[in-house]
Amino acid sequence: MTAKPAFDFARFQRWRRPFEIGFWVVSLTINTVFNGMVAWFDDTYRAHRAESIEPWIWEASSSLVILALVPFVVMASRRWTLRFGNWRRNLKIHLALSVAFCLAHVSLMILLRVAAYRALLGWHYHFGDDWLQQLGYEYLKDIRTYFLFLAIIGGYRLLVLRLQGEASLLAEPDEGPPVEPVDRPERFLVRKLGKEFLVAAREIEWLQASGNYVNLHVRGRDYPLRATMAGIEDRLDPSRFVRVHRSYLVNLDYLTEIEPLETGDARLTMRDGATLPCSRRFRTQLRERFGDAPVSA
Repeated sequence: MTAKPAFDFARFQRWRRPFEIGFWVVSLTINTVFNGMVAWFDDTYRAHRAESIEPWIWEASSSLVILALVPFVVMASRRWTLRFGNWRRNLKIHLALSVAFCLAHVSLMILLRVAAYRALLGWHYHFGDDWLQQLGYEYLKDIRTYFLFLAIIGGYRLLVLRLQGEASLLAEPDEGPPVEPVDRPERFLVRKLGKEFLVAAREIEWLQASGNYVNLHVRGRDYPLRATMAGIEDRLDPSRFVRVHRSYLVNLDYLTEIEPLETGDARLTMRDGATLPCSRRFRTQLRERFGDAPVSA
C-alpha cells in the first residue's frame, strides 16, 4: 500500500504555469506600488520636484519592461545554469547578459515614458542631462535585479525537482560487485522529498530531452535525470527502447499506435493516451520493427 503524498505534485503541475506567471505579476505589482509610494513622497510630497502622476509613470514603465524580460532571464538561467563545475564560465556569460538586460530595460522604459508623458501630461520626457551617468545608475539597479531573478529561478527550480523527484543512475558500490550491470542498468534511483526508491527501466514509458535533463515518464510522473539523450540511449535496452525523435525515446511495450502524417512524420499514441511526435528520420526504422500494419494495443 502506497501512502498518499503530502504534496500533490500532479495537481500542482496543472496549475504550475498560471502560478509561475502569477508570481512574477504579483511580485512586480507589489514592488511597483511600494516604489511608487516612496518616489511620490520623495519627489512630490516633500521636494515638489514632480507632478503626482510622474512617480507612478516611472515605476509602472520600469516594471512592465522588467516583466516582459522575465522569460528571457528564465531561458538564460536554463541555458547557462550556474553550478560548481561551470560557474566561472557561465558567470561571465551572465554578466554580459546583465548588460543586455539593462540596455533593453532602459530603452523600452524610455519609450513607454515618452508615450505616457505625451498622452497624460502633454510634456516631453527627459531621461537626464548625462546619459552615461544615468545609464550607469540604472545598471547598478539592473544587475542586482538580474542576479536576484537568477537566484529566485534557481531556487524555485531546485524546489520543484525536490517535490517532483529526481532520478539518477545506480553507481558502482564502494565494496563488492555491482548488483546489476552499471553500463545497462535495470533500475534507476529516484530521490523524492528526502526518500529514495527504485524505478525499473522496463516501467519507463518514454523519455524526453529537456535542457540539461532527460525526463523519465513513469506512471504519469516525470523524473528528471541529469544526462544527455544520446548518453542515456546507449544505456537502455535497444530491444525495448527506440529513438523516435531527437527529443524522444519510447518504450515499445507502451506504444499502441503509429499514425502517419502528410508531412512524412508520424504521431505516436501511448498506452495512457499520450501522443508523442515521431520524425520522418525515425519513422521508417520504427515501422520496420512492426511491419507495415499499424500498432494496436
